[in-house]
Amino acid sequence: MQGTIVRINTSPGGLPKWPITEGRLSELGIEGDSHSHPAIHGGANKAILLIAAETVDELTARGFPLFYGALGENLTVRGIPFHELRIGDRLAAGSALLEITQPRGPCAALDAYGETLKAAIYDAGVKARDPASPRWGMSGFYARVVESGVIRVGNTISVVPCSSPLSQPDITMVPDPPRLR
Repeated sequence: MQGTIVRINTSPGGLPKWPITEGRLSELGIEGDSHSHPAIHGGANKAILLIAAETVDELTARGFPLFYGALGENLTVRGIPFHELRIGDRLAAGSALLEITQPRGPCAALDAYGETLKAAIYDAGVKARDPASPRWGMSGFYARVVESGVIRVGNTISVVPCSSPLSQPDITMVPDPPRLR
């Protein structure tokens, strides 16, 4: 699966996030980006929020007053079917490597775009991390930065195949200790 980064977004905190043409990704996200509630948003496992441009386009067509960056996403991506992404999938973006960590749970700040927006993009199935949910991927995904790098608008973003050495988890398997009888 391959797509394109159509917009990179940052803010001094909160919604919306505004466009930049390129950014450096590090362990805590895009340098220069901040969060209004860092105890809830951000951190190593929520360093980057990705949203599908197709989702924003669909929601706009349904009457929600949205634009790229309105949902607080750092990367607006076109061409990757988000409903096919899974937790643990890795994405090569520019010279960086990301790993999907969890679906985004929408917050009250999204109410500014309509009281029904949260229900349109998130349901109990997504909350339970069930990819069979019809809303899977619509609320976006948080990702951690596995390898720092630079991203630019127009860069390719692609799912790294599981067989690739880049897609191997950063976990060293240690055998269980022998049991005493």
